[in-house]
Order: sequence, then C-alpha cells, then structure tokens
Amino acid sequence: MSEQVDYDVIVVGGGGAGMTAAIHAADDGATVALIEADEKLGGSTALSGGVYYAAGTSVQRARGITNDTPAAMFEYYMTLNQYRVNASLAKKLCDNAGEQLEWLISLGVDFSPEALYSSGVESVPRGHSAVGMGAAIAAVLDREVSKRNIDVVLKSRLEQLLIDEAGRVVGVQIGEDSITSRAVVIATGGFGANPYLLNKYYPEAASQSDKAWYIGNPNCVGDGLLLGEQAGADIVGHNRGLLLTTPDFKKELEVFVPGWLVYVNREGRRFVNEMAEYAVMSGVIKAQTGGSCFAIFDDRARRTAKPDKQYEDAFAAGVISLNWVTDEIDAQLKTGKVVQADTFDELETKCGIRPGSLEATFTQYNADFASGIDSRFFKEHGEMKPIVEPPFYAVEIHPAIICLTSTGLRINTKAQVLDERDHVIRGLFGAGETTGDVLGERYIGGGNSIANAIVYGAIAGKEAAVEAKRSY
Repeated sequence: MSEQVDYDVIVVGGGGAGMTAAIHAADDGATVALIEADEKLGGSTALSGGVYYAAGTSVQRARGITNDTPAAMFEYYMTLNQYRVNASLAKKLCDNAGEQLEWLISLGVDFSPEALYSSGVESVPRGHSAVGMGAAIAAVLDREVSKRNIDVVLKSRLEQLLIDEAGRVVGVQIGEDSITSRAVVIATGGFGANPYLLNKYYPEAASQSDKAWYIGNPNCVGDGLLLGEQAGADIVGHNRGLLLTTPDFKKELEVFVPGWLVYVNREGRRFVNEMAEYAVMSGVIKAQTGGSCFAIFDDRARRTAKPDKQYEDAFAAGVISLNWVTDEIDAQLKTGKVVQADTFDELETKCGIRPGSLEATFTQYNADFASGIDSRFFKEHGEMKPIVEPPFYAVEIHPAIICLTSTGLRINTKAQVLDERDHVIRGLFGAGETTGDVLGERYIGGGNSIANAIVYGAIAGKEAAVEAKRSY
C-alpha cells in the first residue's frame, strides 16, 4: 500500500465540470476535496442560459422526436467544425451527452420538452433548456456536493501543483499549505477574464480591444492552463472560443437581433441572412472587410422598435439585453454609436461604406419585401421591413462578446491530461472549458459548453477515482 495522502482526489474548480467530477469521484468511493477560488460554487455554469446539447434523450422523445441519435449529432458536430476538432473527444462527448443529461434529470434538473429547440444550424432540436437556466443546474449540483462527504474549500486560489520526481501529480499547494492526493482534476473554466491570456491564446477576441468583454465568471483567469503547464501539459485549440456580436451599446449580453435590421459590409452589400444562428454569425462577420459590418434601418423601424415577446423571459431573467428598442437607439444616437443620415450617400460617407452601393442594395431588398421573398438570403418575410423612410441609420456590429474560450489542456477520452508527446501525465485530469480540442472554431449550438462540462466532468471524476484505487 502506498503512503498516506490527504485525499484520493482533489478537484480544482467548482463550476459545472468541477462539481460533476467531485460528485462522481465520491460516488465511486474516493475521498474528495473541491477547491474553488470564488466565495461560492457554480462558476460560469451558474451564469449561463442553462441549455444542454444532446441527442437521443427522454426529453426529445417526450416531444415526439424518436429518430435522433448520438451518431447523427457526431456527424453534425464534425461537419460544422470542418473536422478540426479531436474526433475521439467529440465522439465521446456525443455518445455520453444523453446519458449525463438523464443523470441531471435524475438529480432533479427539469428540462422542459416544450422548451427544446434547434439551437444551432441543425434541423433536429437538441438544445435542452433547463427550467431556471444555468443557476438551476448549478444549484442542483451544489446540493448534491453538500450531500456527500466532499470537503469544499472556497475563496482559495491554487499557486501550484505538487509533482514528484517521476513527474506524477501528487497534490496541490495553497499558500503555505501542501495538500496531497492520488489524483487532481483541473476544472477551473476558461481564461476570458485574463487579458494577457486572451492576447496569447485567443487573439481574435483580444483584437476587439475595449469592445471585447467576458460574460463568464470573473474568476476564470486561466489558472488551469498555468497549472497544467507546470506539469508539462500540452496546450491545444489556439484562437478558439465563442464570440457573440454586439453594437457595443453597453456591456450586456445580446443573443438575438430583430429581423428588420439589414447587415451590410463595407462594400455596401448584404452578405448573410441577419437571422442566422449565433453559432456561425460571428465567423461570417469576422470574414468581412475590417472584421465588422453595419446594421442598417430606417426611421420607421426606429420609431416602432419594441421588445420581441419571445425573448421577454430571457430579458426578465437578466440573460439578454434589449438593444434594439426606440429608447435605447435614441440614447445611442447621442453617443454617436448610432449614425444618422438623410440619404444613403451621406450614410456611406459617414460610415466608410463604398460610395453608391447602398442604393442598389436597398432597391433589391425593398423589391424582395414587396414580392414576399428574400431572393438573396431567404430571410422569413415576416421578419423583414422595407428601408424607405429617411433618415437612415447605421450601427457598426462587432464579434466581441466573449462567451467562452476553447484553448486548453490536451486530454484523451479518459480526461487524462497529455504532454506534448501525447504521454499521459499521471495523476492529472482535466474537464470542461479548461481543456482544448473538444470545442472547435464553430460553436455547434446552445448547450455545447454545458454538455462538455458535465460529460467530461463525469469522466474525469470517475477516472480520477480509478487512478486513486490503482495507487493503493
């Protein structure tokens, strides 16, 4: 029997991935400590919309969807990401997402069949919306942690891992205290709140300068990457994450935009259906000249702009912002973020759009509205409004809201952290946003991140418990 240690498993990070890992490790017989930098558990999961992405679930069947499968989810996942993610990790996620959703349901998380929706650009609804959003998921996991003999340490940020002469991770250092273990799970979330690491690992987001801001937990400063590197971990998934578009009116989340906005690039051309899913929209806008675009509308749209009823609940819960309403537009006119002009020619000059281009663009757009068919990008006719009544308005749109970062520790399908030669670093596991090459350049749809956290949190917790038993 090996020498005595303080715990079998230490889990670093108390968000969705960390709490899941701690619960599963404890259920498999391990003694567990859960260490969190914040004053409470929950992490970014608690701040999220609470959507979980999975296929072949009881919730789908309750909705009458009986033919969806993990295999179909995997095909979609890989295609949308152009196969530029680790296929084995993606397949493990797709194959286990349904099982872990059922686990959450068994614990008491309520996923309404009526709220199931197609959350990406796929045709099959796989976005499972938790009643009470991410806060409800986090609350249930927190409750389950408290039911078990898991030592929870809050307001404690790790300084380093303990590593023995053979390169095995054998515990953690907190201040002057060394806490030993047979396995460590790193689940500290991403690095969206760390400007240095954003510049290093997610320059696409950092390039937005003061327009960029992070919606996640402010404690997500990349501790996991720095800790993993101490043990020789490889860092993968450079310049990946999820950005949402923003008019930069205020630092509040915006997921949905009204259909009466018309997006044009600096050539004055439309380039996308303005209602395209956020899973792809930031990439499409980034590809335009200057990496941004302009939302155009007329005075009638400004005067009649009001909240969309289908988003009222999300607004009331503080999940989204309502930027495109008359009062807010008028307020932003005074700041200069909404540009006003009496003619298209004047608007082009003020915004730096190619001269003479908007007239042709909106002649076509207005004709399409009159005909009932968007001949260019097939936006639903009910979402369209003609752009005819001056003055005209333009707002520059940037992909700048940082929802998550996808650069992280390289892992295998057992959630073991790997070095640059793909050798397993004994005693070290990773889960959730701390890891890389699971989430790709394109976010596959609402709930991708939470599914990743729960699935690999479960795997990491179970495998860490196995590692602990192996060490006896």
